[in-house]
Amino acid sequence: MSYAALAGLFLLAPVAVFVLAVVRRRPGRRWWLTTAVTAAGLLVLTIGFDTAMIAADLFRFTESDLLGIRIGLAPLEDLAWPLAAGLLLPSLWLLLTPQEEA
Repeated sequence: MSYAALAGLFLLAPVAVFVLAVVRRRPGRRWWLTTAVTAAGLLVLTIGFDTAMIAADLFRFTESDLLGIRIGLAPLEDLAWPLAAGLLLPSLWLLLTPQEEA
């Protein structure tokens, strides 16, 4: 199984929970901004640390299992994990927080 296929399978549940949260709760602008900033921060940190760890030769990827797209030294597929966290955690928070009565 390629890294892209594994990342795609891993993203299915977080994206489903994200869609469910957005459809059921109709979040406001503040939630969208917070979620976007969180996801962007996680992606930037992952790119930086992955690039540093790959440059230090702490780990390697099987090149034939990669798409070939890299940001820094980090393969694109490696960004699925922080994206999943950046979508899943705010979505769960939105779904599990009681709604305020108007």
